[in-house]
Amino acid sequence: MVIVHKDHDVTVSEFERIAHAVERESDSVRLEYIDGRMGVKGMPDGDHGGILNWLLTMLWPLGPALFLHVVGQGLRVDSYRKGRARPDAVVAPPKAFVGCGEWAPADQVSMAVEVTSYDSDTNQRDRIEKPAAYARTPIPIYLLIDRQKSEMVVYSAPDPDAGLYREIHRYAFGEKVPLPRPLNFELDTAAMLDWLG
Repeated sequence: MVIVHKDHDVTVSEFERIAHAVERESDSVRLEYIDGRMGVKGMPDGDHGGILNWLLTMLWPLGPALFLHVVGQGLRVDSYRKGRARPDAVVAPPKAFVGCGEWAPADQVSMAVEVTSYDSDTNQRDRIEKPAAYARTPIPIYLLIDRQKSEMVVYSAPDPDAGLYREIHRYAFGEKVPLPRPLNFELDTAAMLDWLG
């Protein structure tokens, strides 16, 4: 995420107007507003999309009650929902975002998913800012698919007041990855070995 504005505070409504205008003019730019910082989120590459498609097929057994949304739905996150994030995917009921507009409440989200990108701000955005914002929301599970480290990181047990997840477990690609409540599901990540290299 490239910092666009840091000299003065941008209000949430200013951010939403800027994001709407920028994204209407460009299909290669997505903006986010996390922890008072507005930034540009890089567009995904082909492997990024392939990983999300793999995850979609893995989560199919969750049944009709939950669905992996991969359309870049914007969420109101962070303390008092003053942040705006575009997770790579979220697990929520199929109709969770119907009628919500561009920035939906995150109260029906069971898990937020990010797949790391190969840009200079991945560490700050995906490993520091996003876990804090999602924990403060609180989203029960944050799954980070970390391509640089070839691992899945499962964040759970959010502590909204502290802005962190109390449980963090790391699994190398190829291992079984248990997703805790409310999903209670195990991911077989053997296919993730195809994305190494």
